[in-house]
Amino acid sequence: MLVVAAIAGAGYFLMTGTKAAEARQKSDLEAAKPAAKEPENVSKLLSVDPMELEIGFGMIPLVEEAQGGDLLDRITMIRRQTALDLGVVVPPIRIRDNMQLGSESYSIKIRGTEVAKGELMAGRFLAINSTGRPDSVPGIKTKEPTFGLPALWIDEAQKGPAERQGYTVVDLPSVIATHLTEVIRSHASELITRQDVQKLVETVRQTNAAVVDELVPALLNLGDIQKVLQNLLRERVSARDLTTILETLADHARATKDTDVLTEHVRQALYRSITKAHLSPDNAIHAITLDPKLEQTLISSVHRGEGGAFLALEPRTGQKVISALSKQIEAMSKKGYSPLVLCSPMLRLYFKRLVEKLLPNLTVLSYNELDPKTEIQAAGSVAVNDENTAV
Repeated sequence: MLVVAAIAGAGYFLMTGTKAAEARQKSDLEAAKPAAKEPENVSKLLSVDPMELEIGFGMIPLVEEAQGGDLLDRITMIRRQTALDLGVVVPPIRIRDNMQLGSESYSIKIRGTEVAKGELMAGRFLAINSTGRPDSVPGIKTKEPTFGLPALWIDEAQKGPAERQGYTVVDLPSVIATHLTEVIRSHASELITRQDVQKLVETVRQTNAAVVDELVPALLNLGDIQKVLQNLLRERVSARDLTTILETLADHARATKDTDVLTEHVRQALYRSITKAHLSPDNAIHAITLDPKLEQTLISSVHRGEGGAFLALEPRTGQKVISALSKQIEAMSKKGYSPLVLCSPMLRLYFKRLVEKLLPNLTVLSYNELDPKTEIQAAGSVAVNDENTAV
């Protein structure tokens, strides 16, 4: 019996040890299993920054204050100046380094898509040749990234001589800041959102609640106001005088809800600021005009459909108008004036749409958008002959 008991006791001991070992092994396996993960929040991956500036590794010193970089301060100034000039608040611009870019490259993006880029040369200055004469300063030929002007990369020792010979000499942060400013002005209509419009409208409400209460939402909603502001910004008309803009919309929104037509009324109400923006140093407006016969031909070609009004011009006539206009613009530019066309209020919007794809930088104004006291100097004229071709 003692033997049997001893064997039984030994067996129990072995079983207990085995179970304990199995339990320990199971515990170890459980401990080795990765902890259960919480579901990943991927919604943050869907957000897109309104504006980004990506820079190559070699451009990081331009941003780092510890290394003397002042690009962040310049961007703050750009956002402030844009608010003063255009009347809109530019969203914060995210700056990040991108190892996939060249060491001395940069890229400007809007909502994740590149809209502009440039190449710099560390330790050099950009000398822009605005003299029209052949280069007379030693340097590496290039093109200024913002407007594509002929330029040179020069050493610091050549900075003084270049400036004395009429070159515009800028440092690297200024090159990026200028390019960024132009991109903002060119794409301001894409940056303004309904949320921005609501904030702007609420700002007006604090000082002029009557016009806001009359207009929103009884006559127009925020989306309609946004479209009008986008139309203005697309042609670089300042929306800073928002009180006048809202009052004009309230005056005309009962007659029409067409935001294009409403925009034309607003432009005419902003005639003082539009005039000031296009005055030459001699306090005159230098403009290309359209022959009355051509204007009448174009006005009679305006058709209205379900999608709105458009200029249904015979293709050959349209090409002739563009060709003749291009010659006038070239002659005007040689005289140092920014290209500008003046036409009747009924035609302005449709003529702008006719030419904007081929001549995107051409300003088109109507006579009603200018201060009546302003002197107008004709810089040329586009006409049609008896065969209905432009000359």
